[in-house]
Amino acid sequence: MKPFALRTPAGTMFAALVLAAVMGSAAEAPPAMPPLELVKRAVDNEIKSADQAAKYMFRERKETPTGSQTRLMVETRDAIAAMVIAYNDRPLNQEQRRDEYGRIQRFLNEPDELDRKRRKEKEDSARVQSILKALPDAFLYEYAGTEAGSAGLGGPADELLRLKFRPNPKYDPPTRVEQVLTGMQGVVLIDAQNHHIARIDGTLFKDVAFGWGIFGRLDRGGHFVVDQTDVGSNNWAISRMDLAFTGKILLFKNLNIKSAEIYSDFHPVPSNLSFAQGVELLKKQLAMVAENQPRAGREK
Repeated sequence: MKPFALRTPAGTMFAALVLAAVMGSAAEAPPAMPPLELVKRAVDNEIKSADQAAKYMFRERKETPTGSQTRLMVETRDAIAAMVIAYNDRPLNQEQRRDEYGRIQRFLNEPDELDRKRRKEKEDSARVQSILKALPDAFLYEYAGTEAGSAGLGGPADELLRLKFRPNPKYDPPTRVEQVLTGMQGVVLIDAQNHHIARIDGTLFKDVAFGWGIFGRLDRGGHFVVDQTDVGSNNWAISRMDLAFTGKILLFKNLNIKSAEIYSDFHPVPSNLSFAQGVELLKKQLAMVAENQPRAGREK
């Protein structure tokens, strides 16, 4: 799922709405602009940026209780192309590389598979957009000081405004997608100068239903953090996403999500890059990773 206007690999964007805040300086005078207006301007800019965003190749490292996986990803005009380059921080051996080539080649050999992938990413993006648009109405905000930007969070020289949020009792979710917002509270960091959301940190204070194509329930205590950063030319992308949720899918299948994702090494690519061209870029990068392995450590 792209990724709130926040850029991120497909299929995970629901995560993009919730996270745990760092204490700011509440002693400072609040800004002249009301907190709600800050949120509205940031949301409007995130939506606008999503429609005009530059495309990038980047690295994703995802860690779960079963281990870690590192992928190279590239955004194309068709869909996001991705290849695994390491498991548990160990580069792939020759057999694993062949398997990765075969997996991604399937999208090129079978147009229906690529179409399904493209539709899935668009559906995920649409859900994220609906939640993003709901932020000004779904919550009540209050100013809670400032925080300095840092590597991976806004920009190193940026001042970020810290806003606490809690559910707006007058908010009526239009669909089950937005229903999750009614049980959330937390903190949002906003770069008021560039009108971007640098962090959303939220916690579920009650059980909530959700409807992201699979109806279910998320348990009280669920938590996530999503950070954004400037990756160049005032283009922002997700740099971190931590998720910790339990619940049920369709009321009978247990749901247990716990992961930590880091996105780094952003490099711009042509905006009209095709999926096939993106795959070729990934293959070249994977070959370079393999070539740079210590010879003694390579598996035949």
